[in-house]
Amino acid sequence: MDGKMLARLGAVTFVAVAITATVVELTRKEERPEMESARPAQTNALDPLSAELFRCQSLGEAGPRDPACLRAWAESRRRFLTPGTGNTTADREQSRAPAEGSSASEARRREAAPQTEDAE
Repeated sequence: MDGKMLARLGAVTFVAVAITATVVELTRKEERPEMESARPAQTNALDPLSAELFRCQSLGEAGPRDPACLRAWAESRRRFLTPGTGNTTADREQSRAPAEGSSASEARRREAAPQTEDAE
């Protein structure tokens, strides 16, 4: 075999592989991802905001026109951007409820307060 014949054989082999790859790619079935698989299996029952945000997400383009979704997104932004706030409704309800003993609430306040040393 001389050089020209070897070059032609290589070119024909390359074209055959390219055509085969193209045919395989075009005949492959495209698997559509399921929309439900991106959603968590169980929604947190303690936080209704999370469930409302998932509902708004499933609405698609209708979400920005839904007043309940607008309120849910505003609450989500408030929770995210306000430092030191509880993340769940249960946290806020616990903080509003009167403490069982004043000593327990005092202990929590002392733990949260910055420690200062007396310099005498």
